Amino acid sequence: MKRAFALADLTTPCLLLDRSKVQRNCGRMSMRLKGLGVGLRPHMKTAKCAEVAALATDGHSGAITVSTLVEALWFAQRNFDDILYAVGMSADKLPLAVQVLEAGAELLITVDNPWSASAVAKAAAAAGVELPVLIEIDCGQHRAGVAADGDTLLQVADALHRTGTRVAGVMTHAGHSYCCNSPAEIETVAEQERAAACLAAERLGQSGHSCSTISAGSTPTATYGRHYRGLTELRPGVYQFGDLYQAGLKSCSLDDIAATVLATVTGHHRRAGHAIVDAGALALSKDIGAQRFEQDFGYGLVCDIDGTPLHPRVSVAHVEQEHGLLRGTNATELFRQAPIGSKVRILPNHVCMTAAAYPGYHLVAESQLVDFWPRCGGW
Repeated sequence: MKRAFALADLTTPCLLLDRSKVQRNCGRMSMRLKGLGVGLRPHMKTAKCAEVAALATDGHSGAITVSTLVEALWFAQRNFDDILYAVGMSADKLPLAVQVLEAGAELLITVDNPWSASAVAKAAAAAGVELPVLIEIDCGQHRAGVAADGDTLLQVADALHRTGTRVAGVMTHAGHSYCCNSPAEIETVAEQERAAACLAAERLGQSGHSCSTISAGSTPTATYGRHYRGLTELRPGVYQFGDLYQAGLKSCSLDDIAATVLATVTGHHRRAGHAIVDAGALALSKDIGAQRFEQDFGYGLVCDIDGTPLHPRVSVAHVEQEHGLLRGTNATELFRQAPIGSKVRILPNHVCMTAAAYPGYHLVAESQLVDFWPRCGGW
């Protein structure tokens, strides 16, 4: 139902979500993975929103991925019943995991070392619950996980087996795809990701451990991988919204970016040549990763209230806690296009970080407010 006020009447800063763009982004990834014959378990750590999850899982099994157990419980309470918690599990989180199970969902967890495997399995047994486990594989990012060809993989599996816990399979994440400079490089990383997961699964099977789930995926590798033979599912997430970093990787275009921050121009500092908005570090985040591709992206790319980038290009050049300073190559034109009191929309560098500051999304369709979609937060 349409709200009784216009986009320009919103109190800022706030988070907007373009309904047609998020639908288009979800549909494009869905069709791609269906065409390549691999399952989709979308990662919801960016959106943390049940309505977005419904779009992302449409036509698939309904399985999702989360980054916190609070997310898992939020989605379980909203009838998502197949959830992977894709961060290394620790035994102290078992009570929250039990709540997820009590809400009616199956919960897959991950571990990457024998100590955690034993501790979590014993805690689950003591609580009288079953938590099938995926062993995390390091396919090249070197953040977490075990080597697909190393001894620790089988040690983790054996530690789980000794405590009666089911090894459900393996998972990996090619986070190093974010360091690539071309689609061709991303394709190479996607193959490394696929090969590592499949090798680990093969070794587990040869050692007598079950491996029904072989899970991989990031938005870049899900976008540019040539094939995914041997994998059962991919877990891309940020593709649902897109951001400036993904645009730099060519995983999306600027026009695909669905989530933007609405801000108010509160002043012009004519001597310094910048405009001031009420969206600073807390509203945008201080992530400037997209400058790796475009130096003038700053802390965000500035558009008019309808979402059209200002011209010549204007970015958020500097942020303090509640202030953002807009600069472009032509200050006179900046002041003309962004008069004091007007609203602008800012495309985020890293939408996961930006969205985390807000309670939900003001849903926009053809520049009209049509709904508000809440999101969860916390740990």
